[in-house]
Amino acid sequence: MPWWDLGSLSRLKNFSGLFQDVSSKKPEISAVNSDSFTPIDLPLIGHREDENKMQEVQLGSHTVRSHGMTVARTHMHDWVILMLLGLIVVILNVIHPFYRFVGKDMMTDLKYPLKSNTVPVWAIPMYAVALPIAIFFIVYFRRRDVYDLHHAILGLLFSVLITGVITDAIKDAVGRPRPDFFWRCFPDGKDVYDQLGNVVCHGKKSVIKEGHKSFPSGHTSWSFSGLGFLSLYLSGKIKVFDRKGHVAKLCIVFLPLLFASLVGVSRVDDYWHHWQDVFAGGLLGFIVATFCYLQFFPPPYHAQGWGPYAYFQVLEESRSVTQAATIVNGSNVQVTEAWVENQEDETSIHGCMGLSLAHNSGSALEELESGRR
Repeated sequence: MPWWDLGSLSRLKNFSGLFQDVSSKKPEISAVNSDSFTPIDLPLIGHREDENKMQEVQLGSHTVRSHGMTVARTHMHDWVILMLLGLIVVILNVIHPFYRFVGKDMMTDLKYPLKSNTVPVWAIPMYAVALPIAIFFIVYFRRRDVYDLHHAILGLLFSVLITGVITDAIKDAVGRPRPDFFWRCFPDGKDVYDQLGNVVCHGKKSVIKEGHKSFPSGHTSWSFSGLGFLSLYLSGKIKVFDRKGHVAKLCIVFLPLLFASLVGVSRVDDYWHHWQDVFAGGLLGFIVATFCYLQFFPPPYHAQGWGPYAYFQVLEESRSVTQAATIVNGSNVQVTEAWVENQEDETSIHGCMGLSLAHNSGSALEELESGRR
C-alpha cells in the first residue's frame, strides 16, 4: 500500500475516533444531567413532586400541627367577631326586658305552676356545642383535614352565638310574660294592681325579670342552632342524599333534630314557654344554622357536600400548579431534544466534511504520483 494511502487510513481512523468520542459524550451528558438536574430529567422529578403534593392533599396532610395556626390567622377577624357576639349576649342578659302591661283579665293564661327546668341552663352548651365539637374531632382524626375541623367549629360557634344574640334581643324587646308569670309576680298568691290595672309585683326581682322573657324560647333556639348545624354536618359527611336509598342514614341525621325538638317540648311541659315561643325559637335556630353551615360547606345534597369549600379550593390550586409545571417541563423537554438533535447534526456534518477532505487529498496525491512516473 502506498504511503499516502496509509496517511488516508490514519485520518479515517481519527475521524472514526471522533464519532466514537461524540457518541460516548451522550451518556456522559446524561450522567452529568442526572447529577445537576438539567432540563432533560426535570420533567420526571417535577412529576414525582406534583404527585406527592396531590397525594398529600387528598390524604389530608393539612393537620392542626402543620396548618392550624395558618388557618386560624386567615380567619382571625372571624374569631374577633365571635368574641364580640359573646359579649353582646352577656349584655343582653344583663339588661332588663320590656315590662309589658299585664292586666287582671290576662292572668287567666299566666297562672300555671312555677316549676324548675327539666333541661337546666348549664346543659345547653354541653349538648349544643361540646357534643358537636367532639364529633368534629372524631371526623378529624379519621380524615386529618384541619380545614374541615376549623370551619366546622367556627360555623357552629357562629350559629349558636348569632342565634343567641337574635333570641335575647327579641326577648328584651317583646317582654312577653311566661305562662307561670302570676306566681313569679305574686309568690304568696295575692295579686295587686295599680290604678291603670297593671300588675304591681312584689316577688323577687330576678324572678320577675326572667318572667318577661318568654318569646322566643332560648332553650329551643340554641338547641336547634347547635344540633341543627350538627345534623347538616352529618348529612354531608355520610352522604345522605346520594340517591342510593339508605334510609338508615336519615335516622342518624334526624337524631339531633329529634333531641332538639324534645328540648322544646320540655319548655312547654315546664310551663316556661307558650307553644308559639317554642315554634319561633326552633325555626329561628335552624334557619341561622343553615345559613352558617352554607358559609363553609356545600349543601348536603351536592356532590362535594362531604367537605368544606376550603378543602376543594386547596385541591384545585394544587391541580393548577401541577398542570402549569407539566406544561413548563414539556417545553423544557422539547427545547432539550432540539438542542441534542442540533449537536448530532453538526457532528455528522463535520464528520462528512472530514471524509470528503480525506478523499480529495488522497486523489490529488495519486494524480501527482502518476504524473512523476
